Amino acid sequence: MKISSEKFQQSSSWIKRNARPLEAARWEYLFEGTSRDNVIKYLSAFQNDDGGFGNGIEPDFWSPYSSPMATWVAGQILMEIEASSDEAVVQSMLKYLANTYQKDSGMWSSVLPEYNQYPHAPWWHWEEGVQDNWMFNPSAELAAFLVYWSPQHSETAQIGWSVIEKALNHLFSVDEMDQHEINNYQRLLDVLKLHETTFTNKFPYSLNEVSDVIMSLAEGCIEWDVSAWSTGYKPLPLDLIASPEHPLYEKYSDLVQQNLLFYIETLTDEGTWDVTWNWESYPEAFAIASRYWQGILTVDRYKIFQSFGLLS
Repeated sequence: MKISSEKFQQSSSWIKRNARPLEAARWEYLFEGTSRDNVIKYLSAFQNDDGGFGNGIEPDFWSPYSSPMATWVAGQILMEIEASSDEAVVQSMLKYLANTYQKDSGMWSSVLPEYNQYPHAPWWHWEEGVQDNWMFNPSAELAAFLVYWSPQHSETAQIGWSVIEKALNHLFSVDEMDQHEINNYQRLLDVLKLHETTFTNKFPYSLNEVSDVIMSLAEGCIEWDVSAWSTGYKPLPLDLIASPEHPLYEKYSDLVQQNLLFYIETLTDEGTWDVTWNWESYPEAFAIASRYWQGILTVDRYKIFQSFGLLS
């Protein structure tokens, strides 16, 4: 099972013709060996003067104002390209996160009132108490950014560790979790493994115990019914098991392989994927957002193909 060079070229051409410059730059960095400079250039266009990100970098909400969630999207891309801590875009982002951290809750706000003023998907609509739906999505991963890019004893690192403590308390207190929050914890775990000594000195449990809880929650979240994969928005195996090195891969390798085949079979003649959700409002804006999402899905799924050795 391989992606043909012809199909790869179709996808590459589609990205370069139709995707945002940011996704085109990511594609060239990930699959064509170009430098990260263009990724940083186009990513920086979404950054505001306060260091946070907005301006529709997450295509399902179009608020131009900085938000923790939009900043999380940018941080993921900066992690993807292995940006260094001395990049101006990183330093500004860390300052924004330090300035917007809410000490009482130990979180950043996932959804802001400003979202309601601009085209957005219904799940991004702000109302009182909405944070209860999101919990540590994306705060667990934002805290990881602070620890990853900050000097060990800096103020920003200390904020990160403070959030991590609350995030782990939450992790050990729940029986179920949605895929997005689980992935926040998975990426937090990746960063914690780089700081295992500090972690061990701070917490009464091991990283293996943290990993076991995350994997148990992931198993309970994934849609294992292959016949349901084409209906609506489901957490598929590859949404959480994104490489052969993942702890759950060996146990569920057959289903992961079926998921890879499913992605190959649903690749359109243009070389991309159609979105499986709808806003049910703002139809003109959604038509634009769905086009942006096609670019994002194409880059992200080809990353998965690459990690499983499916690119020719």
